[in-house]
Amino acid sequence: MKKHNGMRPHDMVVLLKIAAKKDILWLMKDLSVGLGISASEISESLNRSAIAGLIAKDKKRLMKLAILDFLEHGLRYVYPQMPGVVVRGVPTAHAAEPLASEIVSEHPYVWPFGEGAVRGESIEPLHPKVPEAYLKDAAFYEYMALCDALRVGRAREKNMAIKELKKRLCKLIPS
Repeated sequence: MKKHNGMRPHDMVVLLKIAAKKDILWLMKDLSVGLGISASEISESLNRSAIAGLIAKDKKRLMKLAILDFLEHGLRYVYPQMPGVVVRGVPTAHAAEPLASEIVSEHPYVWPFGEGAVRGESIEPLHPKVPEAYLKDAAFYEYMALCDALRVGRAREKNMAIKELKKRLCKLIPS
């Protein structure tokens, strides 16, 4: 296994794409096609994630509690984001489901994307291909929007995003 030179933003994209597949068997080429990321970069990403303890050494089983811990406590510090100029794009963070149905805001955040239908403050996604990948997988889109809520949201949005991620990743939500 190669030396670990630190995680990259798209490593979380790859892991959450796997999480969105739930129990469906996947191959690296499926991830590559679904995300628009080369197969070699998917392989390198999985290697980094295995070294970091976010996926099992066999690179098939997600270490869901470790991923959740990183998302909750590290994502906003390692991959921070400040809202930018108003552009047309795809809603994200509190402007996208599952948070959009609970949070009303006049200031949506969007990923810049020419095919998007919403104008809002721009948020750079964790990987440039994320806005295209959302078209292919609604569950993955929701994971990415929740990540952005952690990166740019206020306390309420972050708490709601963590609760939703716990429910989706670990089924650890208290009743």
